[in-house]
Amino acid sequence: MRHSFSVDLRGIVDLLGRHLYPSPRAYLRELLQNAVDALSAHRPADPRIAIEPPSVTGDGSLRVHDNGVGLTEAQVHELLATIGRSSKRDELGFSRQQFLGQFGIGLLSCFLVADDVEVVTRSAAAGDGAATVRWVGHADGHYTVEESAVPRNEPGTTVTLRARRGSEHWLSDDTVLHLARHFGSLLPYPITVGDRLVTEGPPPWQADHGDPRARREELLRYAETAMEFRPFDVIDLKVPAAGLTGVAFVLPTPLPASARTTHRVYLKRMLLGERVERLLPDWAFFARCVVDAGELRPTADREQLYEDDLLEETRQALGEQLRAWLVRLSTTAPSRLNRFLSVHHLGVKALAVTDTDMLRLVDRWLPVETSDGEMPLAEFRRRHGGIRYTAGVDEFRQFAGVAAAQGMGLVNAGYAYDAEILKRLPLLDPEIRVERLDPAELATRMDPLDPDAETSVLEFLTHARRALDRLGCDPVVRAFEPVALPALYLEGREATRRAERQAAIDSAEGAWADMLDSLDETKQEGPQRPQLILNHNNPLVRRVTTLADPLLIRLVVEAMYGHALLQGHHPMRPADTATLNRSFLGLVEWAVHNVEDPT
Repeated sequence: MRHSFSVDLRGIVDLLGRHLYPSPRAYLRELLQNAVDALSAHRPADPRIAIEPPSVTGDGSLRVHDNGVGLTEAQVHELLATIGRSSKRDELGFSRQQFLGQFGIGLLSCFLVADDVEVVTRSAAAGDGAATVRWVGHADGHYTVEESAVPRNEPGTTVTLRARRGSEHWLSDDTVLHLARHFGSLLPYPITVGDRLVTEGPPPWQADHGDPRARREELLRYAETAMEFRPFDVIDLKVPAAGLTGVAFVLPTPLPASARTTHRVYLKRMLLGERVERLLPDWAFFARCVVDAGELRPTADREQLYEDDLLEETRQALGEQLRAWLVRLSTTAPSRLNRFLSVHHLGVKALAVTDTDMLRLVDRWLPVETSDGEMPLAEFRRRHGGIRYTAGVDEFRQFAGVAAAQGMGLVNAGYAYDAEILKRLPLLDPEIRVERLDPAELATRMDPLDPDAETSVLEFLTHARRALDRLGCDPVVRAFEPVALPALYLEGREATRRAERQAAIDSAEGAWADMLDSLDETKQEGPQRPQLILNHNNPLVRRVTTLADPLLIRLVVEAMYGHALLQGHHPMRPADTATLNRSFLGLVEWAVHNVEDPT
């Protein structure tokens, strides 16, 4: 035996209010959508939508009139009283692209603010003698259908709502006027609330002024009013496949790359939302869009865009148009490009990681931090032939001054996307050399001591090696700039890898430790230990190398070792921390015991 589900309408309305629609205000949007669709289906000579708020009706009710296609009694039963029925667009035989919404769920939204919904309608398709049908739906789940005692003098529909207790403010004059303007200001049919016209005509980006400068200025003023900022620039957008037209406003101030940029989106000129996400690619966070689309689909709550293949194609097409604008700036307005990059460099760098044209733009125009000061990568290459870079900001700050003093150029690639961009530069020209700095290479750029000085520090180095040997570090004396730097801790990349492998072996246990130890090929290699480079050009270091007391030499060398680690932001092992503490206290004790007694 076949049975039908029993539907609790109050439960469905509660579900809509709590989980689908973010606010009861959606009821007016749904009524406007139904009216616009009715007009699109009939296309009368003088299309109109008239909203009568309580101050006009005089009985506390709200009425929404249209002179659209209307419904027959059979269509009333099919479309208004069957929850979940396919949309009216199918029942009326029109293509889906002509309509905004659907009667089923849309009319249910009225029960968010009213216990009863009255629909009085007359069908245009039924001819001049068509009856006027009155349908009344009740929140308890029943409805009545009858021929209206007061016939309509033209085809169309009137929906009447009477606010339930506690929802009166949603039907008030001010609220209705605000919602009608909010959702329907760009709709193609005139809409009045009382005697006030709320529609404003076509979207501002579709207006043809004949003068591009006048059009641009009007769009800038529109952005100031609608989005509350004066844009850096305006970019026209068009995606025919999605029936999309609009503009992107380039933000005048920086926005974090992690921030979610939102957009104002209209669907067939009905506002979908002012905070619609995922319209642009993630890298394009420097732009906010206002668009109207005819083919994109809304989510069930009609607050966001439905994620499908068409939306993804649209997103990529809009991204291409923003990218083309950037390329155009680089060739026609370099000074404006520089101003843009000073604000939105992160977005451009994010695009350069995957896009060759943007990579070329970044290489030529975007200043980066180098040991020679800020400059574009192309200028840096002209000075140094190739690029050496550090992968971290701390590493750059430690070595930039030393590298520059030795005639070596260095690029700081420690900021977002910089390292990826540098590695992609050979795509522009295979001759471009890009290498990450090996700190051990700096030692080869430093001047060795002359033979007399080399001989004078031999005994000091003997004691220094004994002090640092247990820490896995070798002391070296060199002459380098800047003079103010007494010591530099250098750990080559191979030494770093050895230390990491040894740490893994030390932390392992049992058979696993034995296997790692047997696989440690570095045991067969020559020593690749970090070095503490002592600067013989520094006056303090020259005095230290003349010390004769082995204990004092050990304390001073250990202190300089700890200081170099701290200055270079190197990680401190427990043994390093203990050494620094011991050397500090030892030097204090030595100073106290060796100071002359004033008495």
